[in-house]
Amino acid sequence: MEEITLIIPAKNEPNALPMVLNEIKKMQLSVKILVVIREEDEDTFKATNDYDCDVLFQSKRGYGNAIVEGINRVKTKYSCIFYADGSTDPKYIYQMKEKLVNEKLDLIFGSRYEKSAHSYDDDLITRIGNFGFTLLGNIFMRLKISDLLFTYIFAKTDSLKNMKLNSNDYCLCVEIPFKAKLSKLKYATLPCVERKRFADKKKVKAFTDGLKILIYFFSQYLKSINR
Repeated sequence: MEEITLIIPAKNEPNALPMVLNEIKKMQLSVKILVVIREEDEDTFKATNDYDCDVLFQSKRGYGNAIVEGINRVKTKYSCIFYADGSTDPKYIYQMKEKLVNEKLDLIFGSRYEKSAHSYDDDLITRIGNFGFTLLGNIFMRLKISDLLFTYIFAKTDSLKNMKLNSNDYCLCVEIPFKAKLSKLKYATLPCVERKRFADKKKVKAFTDGLKILIYFFSQYLKSINR
C-alpha cells in the first residue's frame, strides 16, 4: 500500500508531464500521483490519460494554490511536492523518506546548494535571487536551510495540513519554511541535483515573482516579531 503521494502542480506542461509520469512508472515507485491543474488546461489534462494518476482541478489560480489544494486532498501518510517539468529527480524521494523517518523529522527540504548538489536549471539571476532569499531567511527568521525557494519538499502530510497554508502564488516557497519554523516542526535538508526541464516553457518570472516574494517575506517577518 502506498504511503506517499506526489503532488504535481502542472500548468501548460503537455509535453514535459508525460515524460515525468513515464519516468516514475519505469522506476516502479510505490507512490500515488496527484496532478493539479486548471480545468481549462485541456492539453495538460489529456497528457495524463495514459498514466495511473489522479487529477485535481484547482478552484483558483496559481502555483501555490495548486499545491495547497493538493495537500488538502492527500490521504497518505507522506506527501512530496514534485515538479511537472522534469527538473526534480525522483531518485531522491525514498532518500527523503528514509532521512525523515530515521531522524524523526516532519519535513525534508531539497537543496540545490549543498555539497554534491547542483542546479542545471539556474541562470545567474535566479542563482543570485535564491542565494539572497536564503540568506534573508537564515538571518531574519533564523532558519537552518540552504535553499529557501526550492519546493522539492517531502513531509508528513499532517504537518503540511496543520500549517494551514494559504499562498496562491510562489510566495508559498517562503510560507512553508516560515510556518515550519514558527510551528517548531523538525526539519532538515537533503542535497539534490536539479535537472533542466524536459520540455515546455518556464513559468517563473524572476523579477516580478521575486518582488512579490520579497514583499511577502518582510510582511510575514513583521507579523512574527509583533506576535
